[in-house]
Amino acid sequence: MPYESDNISRIHLDGKEYILIGTAHVSKKSAELVKEVIDTEKPDSVCIELDQQRYKSINEGNKWKEMDIFKVIKEKKASLLLMNLAISSFQKRMAKQLGVQAGQEMIQGIESAKENGAKLVLADRNIQVTFSRIWGNLGLKGKALLLSQIVYGIFSNESISEEELEKMKSQDMLDSMLQEFTESFPRLKKPLIDERDQYLAQKIKEAPGEKIVAVLGAAHVPGIKEEIKKDHDLASLTKLPPKSKAPKIIGWSIPILILLIIAYTFIANPSAGYQQAISWLIWNGSLSAIGTAIAFGHPLAVLTAFIAAPITSLNPLLAAGWFAGAVQAYMRRPSVKDFETLTEDVFSVKGFWQNKVTRVLLVVVLANLGSSLGTFIGGADVIRLFFENL
Repeated sequence: MPYESDNISRIHLDGKEYILIGTAHVSKKSAELVKEVIDTEKPDSVCIELDQQRYKSINEGNKWKEMDIFKVIKEKKASLLLMNLAISSFQKRMAKQLGVQAGQEMIQGIESAKENGAKLVLADRNIQVTFSRIWGNLGLKGKALLLSQIVYGIFSNESISEEELEKMKSQDMLDSMLQEFTESFPRLKKPLIDERDQYLAQKIKEAPGEKIVAVLGAAHVPGIKEEIKKDHDLASLTKLPPKSKAPKIIGWSIPILILLIIAYTFIANPSAGYQQAISWLIWNGSLSAIGTAIAFGHPLAVLTAFIAAPITSLNPLLAAGWFAGAVQAYMRRPSVKDFETLTEDVFSVKGFWQNKVTRVLLVVVLANLGSSLGTFIGGADVIRLFFENL
């Protein structure tokens, strides 16, 4: 007998039956509903609103103990990892306040599919693709606002109100984090909601078998009910926006300009050229070293940042933070305990600074940030001295 509920939508299309379960990502009842529906309906396939990356995280757990911190620095992934850990901290704090495990209904979908011999389909788009397409739809102001909002949300100790909790129970975790931005920046709605509705609908439609159960965030169900009637090109929905050449051009133009100005000044006025060189060294080295010190880096890491920054600032392929981070990791090598407690430590600002893993990541990020700031201030001072001594 078909399972009936207000949270279930049935669609018959091209000889197949699609059963869409609208869930709340922070609701225990949703997980129970998922189990009951799958056990009753015995579908051929179960689609869940996860991508391969999030599925692996849930299925295998975050294998932090296997992470090679030197490899993370070498592959330039320190900032990305730090942001992922920060977002994980936000999600964990919210789940703790709600008294539930975030994504519990998706875990239940995975288990019930296995128990009933159904094909498991990971139906959501890769989260990095979604973020890339969101980023590509924002201007400079929007990017600054988005980053500041995420950082504020991560480190804020404010509790979520009852009204906000109820609202979040009917939203996708990703949607709820960026809800304000879809109002401030309407262009965000397309990559965040509309495109994912299209992607999810197509993956559900392509799932094998005649009876398909889809476990979805309630916010996506209305859109998917409409989009499943159409055909969508998954390749175009996963295409990354073209990278702007401007950062690369600026990245090489600034150091070349600085070197030319200093070289010309040295020829015309050696004393002024010497002042320019010292200014460049001091501003770059000092600000990068200060960034490393703010991250409570080892004294040798601070010294490394000071020495490396003026040189790496003249080569966009290098970064002071990589060298400072490598020295930090070598001098204060993270222990097994640091990796084991990583997901707990990122729960607070204090934990971010105390854990040796996140300390290394902070050294990389803040040393690079200081070096970048030093490049602009030092560069401006070099230009000032150039005009003063024309």
